[in-house]
Amino acid sequence: MQEILSQGEIDSLLEALTSGKLDAEEVKQSGPVAVHTKAYDFRRPNKFSKDHLRTLEMLHQNFARLLSSFLSGYLRSSINVEVASTGQMIYEEFIRSIPSPTVIAVLQLAPLEGAVLMETNSQVVFPLIDLMFGGPGSSSDTIRELTDIEVSVVRKLYSRMLEHLSVAWQDMFQIEPNIQGIETNPRMQQLYSPNEVVALITFSVSLNDEPRGLINLCLPFIVLEPMISRLSVRQQFLRQSSGPRDEDMKWLKHWLGYSNVGLDVVLGEVDVSINDFLNLNTGDVLVLNRRLDQDLNLLIEGEMKFGVQAGRMNRKLAVQVVSLTEGGRVNG
Repeated sequence: MQEILSQGEIDSLLEALTSGKLDAEEVKQSGPVAVHTKAYDFRRPNKFSKDHLRTLEMLHQNFARLLSSFLSGYLRSSINVEVASTGQMIYEEFIRSIPSPTVIAVLQLAPLEGAVLMETNSQVVFPLIDLMFGGPGSSSDTIRELTDIEVSVVRKLYSRMLEHLSVAWQDMFQIEPNIQGIETNPRMQQLYSPNEVVALITFSVSLNDEPRGLINLCLPFIVLEPMISRLSVRQQFLRQSSGPRDEDMKWLKHWLGYSNVGLDVVLGEVDVSINDFLNLNTGDVLVLNRRLDQDLNLLIEGEMKFGVQAGRMNRKLAVQVVSLTEGGRVNG
């Protein structure tokens, strides 16, 4: 590493050269100073660091997983979404790289200012539309623009997809995505200067293990600039080490409320020989190993947890929890 001279050292060196105490020829013979240079293209400045791009990739890998689960359940088909690449380029290159016609959603990620573009290839859009109308997810080889009805359907689907984008971003930055418009001609999207730097996240989409096309998410630097510092690895570590937030616990409790849990009530047990079992008829009585005043066992996912009493509620059979069972003991 080269040593940087202070102003006083520079003055002393010039004075020594002027007075003859230091020979200029000797300085020349000492060899040229190695200068390290790095090429820099002013038309394609790198505003996103490697840390920024790495964080964006991890963030949208989570979005891809959420999107895969949502689309598979919503459209009742096996749909897989994965992050194919993450990089940066200028806005003009992005616009030139996407096909025409295509489907471009102009998004706003409030409170961030400016527009974000989400472009979906026709090879992806038409199978999704076909699935929404009850079809098998096939697409025509004919390249055409969407009809007004199809645009309305795509807008509805995009709105549901963007709900998962806000969930994927919530640990990084709270956003409220909304659709400002849907276009099919990329050449009409002159929203930014041609040299504006953008981060491009490309997702590959497959339907029933068959690759269909790409989804491109274009994030201009000017939009992400207010929260760009949060994309650093150090900021991620600080957020992760701060422990769970109250809001995270609230959402966890909320989604746990929608979890399916298997409940079984055991009325009692009895040992019956195979011969007696085969000869059972209507009206036969089996004596269970449980008294009338004894609590029944309530099993949660196969494990005994509560003691209950049988009864009715609104003409339906029901049980009332009356005790907690722990380790084979019943606590009233």
